Amino acid sequence: MEKKTYTIVSSLHGGASLVMSVQNNTDLRPAFFILNGIPGLEDMHVWISFPFCSMYAVALVGNCGLLYLIFFEDSLHRPMYYFLAMLSLTDLVMCSSTIPKALCIFWFHLKEIGFDDCLVQMFFIHTFTGMESGVLMLMALDRYVAICYPLRYSTILTNPIIAKVGFATFLRGVLLIIPFMFLTKRLPYCRGNIINHTYCDHMSVAKLSCGNVKVNAIYGLMVALLIGGFDILCITVSYTMILRAVVSLSSADARQKAFSTCTAHICAIVFSYSPAFFSFFSHRFGGHTIPPSCHIIVANIYLLLPPTMNPVVYGVKTKQIRDLVIRILSGSKDSKSHSI
Repeated sequence: MEKKTYTIVSSLHGGASLVMSVQNNTDLRPAFFILNGIPGLEDMHVWISFPFCSMYAVALVGNCGLLYLIFFEDSLHRPMYYFLAMLSLTDLVMCSSTIPKALCIFWFHLKEIGFDDCLVQMFFIHTFTGMESGVLMLMALDRYVAICYPLRYSTILTNPIIAKVGFATFLRGVLLIIPFMFLTKRLPYCRGNIINHTYCDHMSVAKLSCGNVKVNAIYGLMVALLIGGFDILCITVSYTMILRAVVSLSSADARQKAFSTCTAHICAIVFSYSPAFFSFFSHRFGGHTIPPSCHIIVANIYLLLPPTMNPVVYGVKTKQIRDLVIRILSGSKDSKSHSI
């Protein structure tokens, strides 16, 4: 049977128009969405953009700098730094998927995003937040092997093994997030096209549907438990074993050295999971007491804080990276002084 296609144009406040294609009166899909930014704080968008832009600049410079050092410095060609390179690459993609569009909303009021573009942004955000969690879990396992099996460290974590577990972590995210695209695309949308957010979050888009979104909500919770729950369990087990191994050391210096190798990673875990936990629990238990603007700001911090702080923390806490940065900076200063 031939499908009939109609076009519905409805006016929205603010002068925007919503164009929908309708097939057999069941397929309602907006041509574009309107990302409203942070509702209730529209007058402060320009001021909010400055910390966002500053943090994004630090994230770009810091993570690109880490990738440069790890790629070109032979002394950093070790498993720990390969995992750090994965984390930096993940951070770059994660914040670059959202912050440029958010700045366009804040500065130029460019709020429109195409339906398919929205799905692509959603895919990158959720895939690489899952990748971030997975890489942090791999880094915890790396610290466990380094401290509990130091003599077998280089034979357990070989380059092929690192490549395989890194690819498996990425593939896990892709395979679990792809169904979001189909679940979102199948929904009929008849509640307007205005998203009160700075980016296309899965449930923020699904809530615009007049269809049944129970499957979307259940699958979203299941993915969060499969990725976040599994990774947190592995991190907890790894650090429990690390703590037992470190406490059993007889030398205080050895204990301090072992703990110091984990400091940067623990900070990265705190920066990544703290806003995630706040967002997760506040949506479920404090949804009516916490204003929507707070939820959206925390959601953006969740995507921006780890990419900003991870290179800073690893640059300060990791001796090899700190010494390389100091050497490069002092070398550039020396070369300038000689030229003068």
